[in-house]
Amino acid sequence: MDSQAEDYTESMYNHKEVFYRYPLRLVHGIPLMEPIAQQWDPIENFQARPDDLLISTYPKAGTTWMQEIVDLILARGDVEKARRAPTYIRIPFLEICSPPPVPSGVSYLVNAPSPRVIKTHLPFQLVPKSFWENNCKVIYVARNAKDNVVSYFFFDQMNVTQPEPGPWEGYIKKFMEGKVAWGSWYDHVRRYWDEKEKHKILYVFYEDMKEDLAQEVRRVMNFLEVDLPEEIVQKIVHHTSFQVMKDNPMANYSSVPDCIFDKAKGKFMRKGEYYCYSQSMISSSGNSSIYTKIGWRGEKWEPKCNLAPYLFYITK
Repeated sequence: MDSQAEDYTESMYNHKEVFYRYPLRLVHGIPLMEPIAQQWDPIENFQARPDDLLISTYPKAGTTWMQEIVDLILARGDVEKARRAPTYIRIPFLEICSPPPVPSGVSYLVNAPSPRVIKTHLPFQLVPKSFWENNCKVIYVARNAKDNVVSYFFFDQMNVTQPEPGPWEGYIKKFMEGKVAWGSWYDHVRRYWDEKEKHKILYVFYEDMKEDLAQEVRRVMNFLEVDLPEEIVQKIVHHTSFQVMKDNPMANYSSVPDCIFDKAKGKFMRKGEYYCYSQSMISSSGNSSIYTKIGWRGEKWEPKCNLAPYLFYITK
């Protein structure tokens, strides 16, 4: 781990008292964690550079997976280079904020050398305008709502800086109403889809990554204008498999202290599956009609936003 990573990680361990389940506050109508709302101005006014690459997702939609893929592509398959520091150091989280003295994502990024790769969960309308003004490239990953809500529910149990998720029956209602951190899944995936032809946005489906990762790695390479031999593509596929990443301390968030990710309540990398919602939740929820309605809402919403390829994933 490099010295910068050690300093940042040490600051989290040394100031555990600033971490707790922060309430949500609205920022331009979107619920975000209170420290983000309190420090919104420097986020909104963040100055992107033309060679910045932004990786955007709704939470728990394959963010870390895509980060690792991108980092390995840019490292031309050099696994040791990709293990130089934890994911959150290699690809900083734009809007993340904690009470001082723990540094914010913005404070970390302003001093980072170009080209920067940046992570965000912000919906399109909250992304700093400088990204669009500088014509930056954006990779967006979307995951079907049914799997996404299950993953987010378990994540909110172990991430003790986000609001207490409560029982499943209540959580799924909040998810459908957009009353969880970063707001509505529906609006998030739809707006990036609507904007993808107007900006340099590569729209990737989590399910396509699961079904043919090599093909999606090639799509990302093409978008980034990086040419690698097939043997390197297969190397990247191997090192970004769920099992390899789960065992990689530079990718599995194991260095994050329990005051943020309580490992007794779950793991950051839980299953990495898809179409697993009926197995894990419906039979135990006692409220399968609400759960099924996510797919129904997707059907009604799809023609309006012309997100035809995603209808299959929502309703399967």
